[in-house]
Amino acid sequence: MDPDAVKSTLSNLAFGNVIAAAARDYKKEILAQEKLKSSSSFNEEVDLDELMDDPELEKLHADRIAALKKEAEKREALQRKGHGEYREISEGDFLGEVTGTEKAICHFYHKEFYRCKIMDKHLKSLAPRHVDTKFIKLDSENAPFFVAKLGVKTLPCVILFSKGIAIDRLVGFQDIGGKDDFATRTLEIILIKKGIISEKKDNEDDEDDDCHENSRRTVRSSTNPDSDSD
Repeated sequence: MDPDAVKSTLSNLAFGNVIAAAARDYKKEILAQEKLKSSSSFNEEVDLDELMDDPELEKLHADRIAALKKEAEKREALQRKGHGEYREISEGDFLGEVTGTEKAICHFYHKEFYRCKIMDKHLKSLAPRHVDTKFIKLDSENAPFFVAKLGVKTLPCVILFSKGIAIDRLVGFQDIGGKDDFATRTLEIILIKKGIISEKKDNEDDEDDDCHENSRRTVRSSTNPDSDSD
């Protein structure tokens, strides 16, 4: 027999054994990976089932639903009392409006005064965002008794009420920098500091998005730099 032929045959056999061994190892690795993946998927399914049946998780979910329902009911009750919008009232309604709620903001205004119109725009923007507080306006010309009783001398005059008691006020724009082009957010911060409204979280109410946009806007400056008076 040709020695070279024998050597070539043995070499081919050895190479074939190596390929076969490699193929077996590869097959084992593939099977092991599939088994591991199947086991992991099974564990995930078991974990999800356990979470769905977790009494603590169910309680948290139920508590959250109850809290949301309670908040919605509270909001509806306040809206029935006139909260959530900026409304005009008459002198005859004034006492009932400010004593019938915990917090109220009343703007004494004059329909011809430019700065009163500026204040109107900002308060109208804030009212839907701060439903816990009532926002109302009263024509000073048609409310002589309360104008005198509350000592309203300069307009706009925004009086803050807590349980029917006047606790503070904004006279003209002196507390807002004395300029006409202030942002709604500036007024909002002042009212928060005075405790008549509360700071809102960014994600607290989806319906507040429009108010956020309005708060970033400013009202164009008036040509008259002085406050109006009655």
